Amino acid sequence: MASKLHLNRVAIGALEDINLTLAPGEIVCLSGASGAGKSRLLRAIADLESHGGEIRLGEQEQSSIPGHQWRRAVMMVPAESAWWFDTVGEHLDKPMSKALRTLGFSEETSDWPVARLSSGEKQRLALVRALSREPQVLLLDEPTANLDDETTRRAEEWLQSLIREHHQPVLWVAHREDQIRRVARRHFRIEGSQLVERELRE
Repeated sequence: MASKLHLNRVAIGALEDINLTLAPGEIVCLSGASGAGKSRLLRAIADLESHGGEIRLGEQEQSSIPGHQWRRAVMMVPAESAWWFDTVGEHLDKPMSKALRTLGFSEETSDWPVARLSSGEKQRLALVRALSREPQVLLLDEPTANLDDETTRRAEEWLQSLIREHHQPVLWVAHREDQIRRVARRHFRIEGSQLVERELRE
């Protein structure tokens, strides 16, 4: 059963008193100046950094769940992904043939050594890796930053389709206004210590 993600008076770094609820299947975009705290907020939600306030997934409090279990359910895809096995396929929890094809890869990609991957390939494959684990929430830190326009659009459409299918709440850090208009149901910008909701212009 899909659950809402709740942030109640969350504080980390310069951010304080952050209150936000994301519905199942809702994509909320987050923007802000460099250093404003976007990535740190995602890391707090993923239980990767200490923070104030309360974070809940449905009725489950973050503080009541072991960190590794929480991070499997509330999964962050950072802008720079880490890889710990030799090949791509060793990082996937299940076959992801359709996802690989959609993002421009072949079946053989699972056998590729991680050492041969470019930054753009790592970024796309980090998304595939995250979705192979079927998280309940996705935290995406500029997931298409290194991709060309055509691949960006394919990645957006693929992500939106899976998010609708699995009803995941999603917090998506983005800078490009055109992307925010395409993918977001709501858009917040970090201004000082607060989140300020911005109008989604057509």
